[in-house]
Amino acid sequence: MPLCRFLRAMGQLSTVGCLLFFLWLNGICTGFKLENCTYINRTFKSVYSVPGDMAMLSSTLVSSDVFNFTTVPYNITWYNLKTGREMSNQTGRILVHRDTLWFLNITVDDIAEYLSILRTPSQCYRQWIELVVDFPFAGQCGRPKQAFQPLTLGVTDKVSCPLKDYISKLDSYNITSSIKWYRGCDLIVDGTGKFKYMDTATLKIERVEAGNNLYTCTLSFTLGGITGSVSETIEATVSGKYSLTPQVREPANETIKAQMGSNFSKRCLVFVQSVGRPSVEIVWWVGNKFIHHTNTNTSNRIYTPKPRLSMQDVPKGAWLEVFLIISELREEDFHINYTCRAVSDRGTPEGYFTLLPTDPNIILPIGSVLGGVTVLFIIGVTIYYLFKVDIVLWFRKSFPVFYANTDLDGKLYDAYVAYAQPCAIGFSKEVEEFALCTLPQVLENACGYKLFIGGRDCMPGKAIVESVEENIQASRRLLLLYTASTFISKRHTSSTSSNNNNISMSSDNNERKTGDSNGSMSFDVSEEVYPDSRQQLECVAAMHRALLEGSLKVILVELEEISPAQLALFPESVRHLRKKQGAVCWWKNLRTRQSWRTCARRREDEEKGGQDTQLSPSLSPSSRFWKEMRYSMPVRGKRAAYPEKTALLNL
Repeated sequence: MPLCRFLRAMGQLSTVGCLLFFLWLNGICTGFKLENCTYINRTFKSVYSVPGDMAMLSSTLVSSDVFNFTTVPYNITWYNLKTGREMSNQTGRILVHRDTLWFLNITVDDIAEYLSILRTPSQCYRQWIELVVDFPFAGQCGRPKQAFQPLTLGVTDKVSCPLKDYISKLDSYNITSSIKWYRGCDLIVDGTGKFKYMDTATLKIERVEAGNNLYTCTLSFTLGGITGSVSETIEATVSGKYSLTPQVREPANETIKAQMGSNFSKRCLVFVQSVGRPSVEIVWWVGNKFIHHTNTNTSNRIYTPKPRLSMQDVPKGAWLEVFLIISELREEDFHINYTCRAVSDRGTPEGYFTLLPTDPNIILPIGSVLGGVTVLFIIGVTIYYLFKVDIVLWFRKSFPVFYANTDLDGKLYDAYVAYAQPCAIGFSKEVEEFALCTLPQVLENACGYKLFIGGRDCMPGKAIVESVEENIQASRRLLLLYTASTFISKRHTSSTSSNNNNISMSSDNNERKTGDSNGSMSFDVSEEVYPDSRQQLECVAAMHRALLEGSLKVILVELEEISPAQLALFPESVRHLRKKQGAVCWWKNLRTRQSWRTCARRREDEEKGGQDTQLSPSLSPSSRFWKEMRYSMPVRGKRAAYPEKTALLNL
């Protein structure tokens, strides 16, 4: 192209412009038409060869950086820019295989620039590659174009064949290839002397000697029915300074979780065993995108500052550190690989990490829920403990359908009232008044319960034993009214106590405890001492049914405060029952009432001479004592009982 060279020399055309001018001029004769395609200068390079060798021109247009080749259909066409003609297969000479143009037997006539055009349904892309054919220098076995690789003096080192692209392409064709190494013009036999073939592309050299040497690797293979070879020469420079293969310590092929919207940084830490400053470049790749080094003050969201170098004496080497910084994590930053590569003549090791979004923080909500549930549980238990009686009474009143109707259980009375009768030791006017007046006024008149009271409801002339047994059996509960002097035996009336209560001591020998076969505690209530015969019958029958049979619930009604010394004189069965289920204490109600009346004596009570009115706390069903009594009394439900159960209860 003398005219083109003349115009370039005159400064009238650029290199690309010259090519376009030539193609336009040549297209007039050949009919070649240059399309308006996007020019991709990703790997604009030259391929060097010698006559008789094979050569491969490979286009890099098939890349995700250019277009989505996995989903978009495409085809590639090769052109010779010197002739302007499309390249096609020529037996024994040229083989076109998609993105690769093979020359099976290079000649000087093949010198030209070759154009690859990739076309899709909507786009086209172009790329130039130059093929340079030259002759070796006279008397030399090496190629005119040589690669440079360093060797370290006196140690075991290696050189790598630059034909790895050829090997990778042949492997993709499933074509077997072989490599031979030459030192100068002499063939190196594998395993002889200090040379050893490490793999298909590496030569190991032991005890490297001083002086520069030329090493040539020759790749032989068969393609398109032609057996040929391609060679590359390496000029190995021997130096006392050395730099071994870099070691990427961080990242360590790991997965890292980070929170979206936060800033993130990760360092690439590389150690290079070397003498002197190593020739290593540390680069970061985000997916398939290279991140350029920049200053710390940058407007880029993802950037890497300049690398930092620190030397180390033992072992001799250098640490290189480069940070990858993301000022704000976005959704597209997750689930991709971030790769750190250490680029050197010894190799390009790499390490990567993958970013994943952090899991939702469920510890705080779970802790809050558990804490709230715990607090509610504690509050609920506390409220129930303090207001258990009120809660149960409200539930019974609001939901009577959950309780069986007691009218059909065959019982005549809700409770049998037992207390010390007149003329008996332990009899008290106050107890009798409470049993005959106070209990009926509240439990019967206000609450609707039906009571059997011995001093009021006994039929004249009926035997005591028969009356007590029959009426207790016909009652759902037994109310045992007692004071500190109720359980006093006649045989101890002569013995007086030192206190003002004038209570006689009952002998512990008259109480007898027995053990059943299981080792549990039981009582022989028939021999316990009670003040008179009627009370003895009532208590013995009640304790027998409550403690031994479990068929009757006894409600202990404590009318005055009992000291521990006084309680020790009670029958064992009463003490056991009091310890097991407690007692309803009337004296607490009186103490509260007295305190209430002292603080705020109502005018209505003063007008009636201090007598209890209907709203008096002691006689109001809503006072604490009567709530506890109602809590222990039978439930007046509305649920129908089963006929079989009713029939059995009526027996």
